[in-house]
Amino acid sequence: QVQLVESGGGLVQAGESLRLSCAASGSISINVMGWYRQAPGKQRELVALITSGGSTNDADSVKGRFTISRDNAKNTVYLQMNSLKPEDTAVYYCAAGHGSRWYFQVEVWGQGTLVTVSS
Repeated sequence: QVQLVESGGGLVQAGESLRLSCAASGSISINVMGWYRQAPGKQRELVALITSGGSTNDADSVKGRFTISRDNAKNTVYLQMNSLKPEDTAVYYCAAGHGSRWYFQVEVWGQGTLVTVSS
């Protein structure tokens, strides 16, 4: 069973940056990790994913601002968020599972970390 522990959320002003981290532990048999987010009153949406081989995919709304990366030796995935906007405010969830750059079958969720961007 894989467990995911997130860190790095908080309150920032528009235009600032944050970095989220997610460490995976346990019996690891996954090849895709990523980040989803859920804003109040909205559905959870994929923000970015990365495969064990380093292929990435991200949402159009964050292209050019967010970067996902992965340290396979530490079983940790990061989400560097720059030029944050108020509409980025959400609970961000780390996810792990199987798939490819184009498909993500989530098997484990993190507990979520709140990111609040003030205008």
